[in-house]
Order: sequence, then C-alpha cells, then structure tokens
Amino acid sequence: MKAAYKRPVAVVLAAALAVLSAGSVSRPVYAETTLERLQKAKAEKEKTEDAKEDTEDRKQSLQITKNSLLGQLSTLNDDLADVSTKLEQIETDIAAKEQEIAQTETELEEAVRIQDEQYANMKIRIKAMYEQGGNDSYLNILFSATNFSDFLNKSDYIDRINQYDQKMLKQFTQTREHVEETKVRLEEELVSLNELKEEAEAEKGKVAGLVNQTSANVAQYSNQIADAEATIDALESMISEQEQDIAALQKKYEEELAKSRLAAKSKWRDISEVAFEEGDRKLMANIIYCEAGGEPYAGQVAVGAVVINRVLSSVYPNTVVGVVYQKKQFSPVASGRLALALANDSATASCYQAADEAMSGATNVGQCVYFRTPIPGLEGIRIGGHIFY
Repeated sequence: MKAAYKRPVAVVLAAALAVLSAGSVSRPVYAETTLERLQKAKAEKEKTEDAKEDTEDRKQSLQITKNSLLGQLSTLNDDLADVSTKLEQIETDIAAKEQEIAQTETELEEAVRIQDEQYANMKIRIKAMYEQGGNDSYLNILFSATNFSDFLNKSDYIDRINQYDQKMLKQFTQTREHVEETKVRLEEELVSLNELKEEAEAEKGKVAGLVNQTSANVAQYSNQIADAEATIDALESMISEQEQDIAALQKKYEEELAKSRLAAKSKWRDISEVAFEEGDRKLMANIIYCEAGGEPYAGQVAVGAVVINRVLSSVYPNTVVGVVYQKKQFSPVASGRLALALANDSATASCYQAADEAMSGATNVGQCVYFRTPIPGLEGIRIGGHIFY
C-alpha cells in the first residue's frame, strides 16, 4: 500500500495490457509513500542548495576575474592616454619640423640667389677689368697712375677687390652649404619623427585593440555574472518552494505516523463482526494481485492482512470497499491498474487464497496498517520485498 502517485493512465494501461498479453505476472509498480516523497524532497532540496552554492562560487570567481579585467582596463586606458599624448607631441614636432624645412628651403633659395648674384657680379667685374677696355679696366687703372706709389696703391686696390670677391663668394658658398646641410639634417630628423609616429600609431592601435578586447571580456563576464545571479535567484525560489513542499510532506508524514499509532491503540473489531459484501473477495484478490502479485505467498497474505486490519480499526473505513478506495491510499486505484485488473479478474489463484485467509482473520503482520518497499530508517516486519508497519 502506498500513497497516490500520479501516472499517465494510458501508460499504466499499456503496461498492464502488455503483461496480460504475455501471460505472465510482473512485479507491481509501487507509488511513493509520504515518507519516501519527504526523503526525496529533502534530497532534491540538498541538490538545489549545492547547485546554488556552486553558482555562488562561480559568481564569486567571475567577479574576481572581472575585477582583475577592470584593473587591466584601467591600466590600458592610462597607456592609451599616454601613447595618444605621445603621438600628439610627435605630430606637433613633425609639423614644426616641416615648417623648419620649409623655412630652410626658403633660406636655401635665397642663399643660392645671393651666391649666384655675387658670382655674376664678380664675373662682370673681372670681365670689365680684364677683358673689356674702358676706364674700369685693369690696365687703365694701372696706367692712370701718376707715379709709382700711385701705381702700387691702385694695384693693391685691384687686388683687394679680387680678394673681396673671392671672400664673398666663399662666404656665400659656405652659407649655401650650411643651409643645404641643415636641410638634409632636418629632413633626416623628419624621417625619424615619421618613424616614431608610425611606431606610436602602431602602439596606439595595439593598446586600443587590447582596450576593446578587455572591454568585451568585461562585458562578457558581466553578462555571466548577471546569468549567475538570475540562476541564484531561481534556485532560491526553488529552495523556498521545496521547503514549503517538505514542510507539507513532513506534516502529512507526521499525520500518517500519528494515524498509524492511533490505529494500533484504537478500538479494534473482531473479524466476526465484519459483514463482507458481495464482490469483496474479488476486490481483495485483485488489490493483492496489484500490490503483491510478484511477491511470495506470505507477502500476499500480509497485504491482505493490512487491508483487513484497516477494516477492523476504528480509524479507517469499516468496509473492504471503503478501505481500498480511500483517497490516496492504494496507488493501483489512482493509476487505474486495479480497475483493469478487476475488469479482467487478473488475480491469480494464490491471490484468491491469500484473500480468503486474510478475510478469515489470519494475519502474519499483527495489526500493521501500512506497507512499502524498505527504506533506511524504517522499522517493521520484512516479508519479501515489503516492510509492514
């Protein structure tokens, strides 16, 4: 006997038909008792609590990783700001260097112009003094001397003019060379600055990529943490519901225990006081078949004795029909298996014999009014695959 356990009727009927068509008796399928359901509910609650604890540990681990990533992200953002500042400074230096180069090119053009102009003037003077005649010619100047001293003075004058031209040409040439060297140096510095710019841009791109990746990782961990929190909330809700179920089952189990103890202490009728109705024997045989068809004969008698003990106890209905069909007591009733067995009168000869023996008042389980498959902690009379209590 067990408390009602909901099963799809079609499945139960199909199983029963398969048994009947095979011509053999299989071991009955038992519904869970309140105690078994209570223990199962506690075990499920413990699993849920373990799952919640695991999820909380996972959340904590995710949070630690996220915090570490946030620290990395802060450092990377600082690095990105530094390299951006560095790049801006390099770009400023490049602009200044390009301006210097432009200025140097202007100076170079001016130096070339002055040098060319000085060279042209010197050529004109040389040509005028040495190649052309006239008052400014070298010979005219010398021959215009009035005396030797004047001749020497004029010769020295001509020499000084030549030296001046040479000096200025050399000076302008040096100026031009200096400007050209400056331009080359500035251009080399510009190349170096552009190389630094490329390196800085590459570094900025690398750091920006790391920032984006780290930000994505932070977002991913944030989502995982949110999922973990949602899971924890769901598990907490589940635990709350399980606690309510456990409380209800605990109350029901205690009521069943109290009822069992009350039955043992209640007023008991003698078997001779029971007036069996037509059909009670068939009902007894088939409930024995459904609950203990695969058990040894002693187990079948014991199941029948439990039914009769309830009939005899003032705690339960005083008829076989009332006891068997009492709500949530015998699982074959709720599953439809008993109805199918009655329709086909599936009870075996040994089940009918056990019913006759029980209905005569014989009992091998004393005044027990419950039975089930054995579970740890449940004491009673063990017969076959059942324990009676």
